[in-house]
Amino acid sequence: MAANGNGEVAVNGNGAAAAARKQKGTLPSITTSDKHHHEVCHDMSAPTVKAQTIDELHSLQKKKSAPNTPIKGIQGTFAALPEEERQKQQLQSISASLASLTRGSGPKVVKGDPANKNQTNQKVHQHHVAAPTISASDSSLKFTHVLYNLSPAELYEQAIHYEKGSFITSTGALATLSGAKTGRAPRDKRVVKDDVTGKELWWGKGSPNIEMDEQTFLVNRERAVDYLNSLDKVFVNDQFLNWDPENRIKVRIVSARAYHSLFMHNMCIRPTPEELEEFGTPDFTIYNAGQFPCNRYTHYMTSSTSIDLNLARSEMVILGTQYAGEMKKGLFSVMHYLMPKRRILSLHSGCNMGKDGDVALFFGLSGTGKTTLSTDPNRYLIGDDEHCWAETGVSNIEGGCYAKCIDLSREKEPDIWNAIKFGTVLENVVFEEHTREVDYADKSVTENTRASYPIEYIPNAKIPCVGPHPKNVILLACDAFGVLPPVSKLNLAQTMYHFISGYTALVAGTEEGVKEPRATFSACFGAAFIMMHPTKYAAMLAEKMLKHGATGWLVNTGWSGGSYGSGSRIKLAYTRKIIDAIHSGSLLKAEYRKTEVFGLEIPTEVEGVPSEILDPVNTWSNKLGYNDTLMKLAGLFKNNFETFTDHMIGKDNELTEEILAAGPNF
Repeated sequence: MAANGNGEVAVNGNGAAAAARKQKGTLPSITTSDKHHHEVCHDMSAPTVKAQTIDELHSLQKKKSAPNTPIKGIQGTFAALPEEERQKQQLQSISASLASLTRGSGPKVVKGDPANKNQTNQKVHQHHVAAPTISASDSSLKFTHVLYNLSPAELYEQAIHYEKGSFITSTGALATLSGAKTGRAPRDKRVVKDDVTGKELWWGKGSPNIEMDEQTFLVNRERAVDYLNSLDKVFVNDQFLNWDPENRIKVRIVSARAYHSLFMHNMCIRPTPEELEEFGTPDFTIYNAGQFPCNRYTHYMTSSTSIDLNLARSEMVILGTQYAGEMKKGLFSVMHYLMPKRRILSLHSGCNMGKDGDVALFFGLSGTGKTTLSTDPNRYLIGDDEHCWAETGVSNIEGGCYAKCIDLSREKEPDIWNAIKFGTVLENVVFEEHTREVDYADKSVTENTRASYPIEYIPNAKIPCVGPHPKNVILLACDAFGVLPPVSKLNLAQTMYHFISGYTALVAGTEEGVKEPRATFSACFGAAFIMMHPTKYAAMLAEKMLKHGATGWLVNTGWSGGSYGSGSRIKLAYTRKIIDAIHSGSLLKAEYRKTEVFGLEIPTEVEGVPSEILDPVNTWSNKLGYNDTLMKLAGLFKNNFETFTDHMIGKDNELTEEILAAGPNF
């Protein structure tokens, strides 16, 4: 191939030019001829797209899935309706949820992102309620776009495009910020006290329920709804609570942030397309206007934050906090009210199941090892935090997990580590700017860093998350005083006593001002979320344990041989051996002896555990110090339990007396 004087390239049939190029080290020319054709070039590409503009091309990129609900008569509210009518009723339901109580009508709502011009011309369905013209507001003159049950991919796009502080990490998780509040605000939580809840709920000393009146709730609801209606778009999630199909609750979450919508997508049970089509009217609704503060001049308000529950209206209002955990735990409080009314016990516990169908419940406060011990590679995980115990067995309330991330490592928590991938929400973590690798040890934003992910991300999760009746009820305590045995078998009254007490201990350095171990008690191992008196839940627990033959255990994952600072923490390997012995049933066959003061039955031998540590007195060199510390902890238990002694349970208060007798005696 050679160039002529006009700069054209000619084909040289002999190898002289090639030899010359090889000698000079130049690259060979590209031959464009073909022995069968005489054209210089051939267009071998596929046919051109059926689009004249980039916008048209983009419109071809996405397709809409057709509804696929099988029609078997009238299955639900919307199932037997034509698609257009079903969409209309669905939007009317959402509009009704967002209706102002003073103006009487809901906003004009339309599905889709207002940023997408192709969606602005679609037919609009509005929920109409007759209302005086004078009550109209500017928000009623505009459309509120509803982003309804978006997928994680769609929510990623919304968060990254519109919400500052949203990033994709190196593993594909969505890192985001919860704003000024990085934890729950229990002092700002309010419950409407009316004629019904005034009698049914636990009020007063020790109770987490701080009252507000109906009028104040409606003021805050109006403030939240007005804020949401003022926005161009809101996110709406229609989902379920409780994997038990006979007792599941339909919940609707209306929020202003993609982060909140993705969080609840993970934490609640995700409906199938068929279930979503027949969802109908929700049983409970959350209005999350957390970016907007409450009015400090409103009665009962003590800060710019307010989380309000109205059980009669089946509604929850969030103002002044963007921490997503408020939604999760608010719904848990609702379940603590609704389920016991159905004779179903709601529990703040982990739950797993062996290959033979033996179920264990794990109760424990922060730092006791509840998540670590309930997440067992040799057992199926039913759930890590919230459960129901009904006549048919146990069921997980949630559809996801909300794990702590501080100091997370692949070695210690491989399941959680591997679950942090696309679809997971990472709250308030710190990451390397360029690589987006998360530094889980960094507490710059908060120590309360969290990961929210669907439970399917755990390899051994049992789907659906249900199981038979529990065989073992394990109460975990991290005893920093070092006087509780590593394991004790509890009778029914003792189980109720320690369940109501909900004991663990803080150690020096965990909180400012803590110089020595400090006892912490949380009724039913979740006092912040229970609605009724603790003895109500304890009595139901005892009734179900007795009926189904479950055994109660107290397992100390804390210190031995002395208090924190002098003794040492019980090895995790020993605790795992103890838990394995409980699961296998071998610990039931062991010989037992009773301890002084607490009257706990402790085994004389557990396979794989040194026998000398089973009785804590053996591990203390200072016996006098052991006795003093034992009496100190017993006194703390007694003082704490005085809060519950004024509540009578059982015929002639017999059960209360029996529970009291099961506590420490000295």
